[in-house]
Amino acid sequence: MPDQIDLFNLSEVKDTAPPADFNPDLIPTDVKVPIPPGTYPTLDQIPDHCNRCHRCDLGATRTHAVVGRGNPKADIMIVGEGPGQNEDETGIPFIGKAGQLLEKILESVKLSSQDDVYISNVVKCRPPNNRTPTTDEMEACKPYLMEQIRLVDPKIILLTGATAVKGITGDKRGITKIRGEWLEWDNRLCMPIFHPAYLLRNQSREKGGPKWLMWQDIQAVRAKLDEIRGSGA
Repeated sequence: MPDQIDLFNLSEVKDTAPPADFNPDLIPTDVKVPIPPGTYPTLDQIPDHCNRCHRCDLGATRTHAVVGRGNPKADIMIVGEGPGQNEDETGIPFIGKAGQLLEKILESVKLSSQDDVYISNVVKCRPPNNRTPTTDEMEACKPYLMEQIRLVDPKIILLTGATAVKGITGDKRGITKIRGEWLEWDNRLCMPIFHPAYLLRNQSREKGGPKWLMWQDIQAVRAKLDEIRGSGA
């Protein structure tokens, strides 16, 4: 059997369907069951599996799986780390204070979380005490995220924080080292940005500070999106 991670490489196979004998009902039961590209015909099927999922230990402590929100055909996809308490209670990503700040950031460049953006997380269940997800937890949940990316097919992916960067690209550099840089992953443009929760802990708006840097980054994202839309790509 090939290494499971190969099944998640969207650059190798984008428009395949699972084998005829593949049983998707087994997906939530065991991390060893792969999720080949093409498993889910639409985003609507993923929450059912995530809310029944025990591919890692986070399923034992969740209230709700937090799968995604926004435009299912958005040009921009935002990937966070994992749900917090508010998200776990509601099943909706980025609705706490960090989510409210994210909305303001998007609005500052005339982007809407309903029309222009689809929001998800590396892990769909809240880690206890909001700790950082483990590598095993991220790998167990990654194929759900890969299917979301395949289905949304965004032109730009914003990776909020080092965990999101590592979870998708494997890059282990700190967020302060790579934020604002355009990265290419799976033939897609990705930009690491500060997580809004980090900005809440760092309120300074001085030049060179986190909030000032975020303003530069989100303007660059807006400009790149306009460039892509203008070129018809």
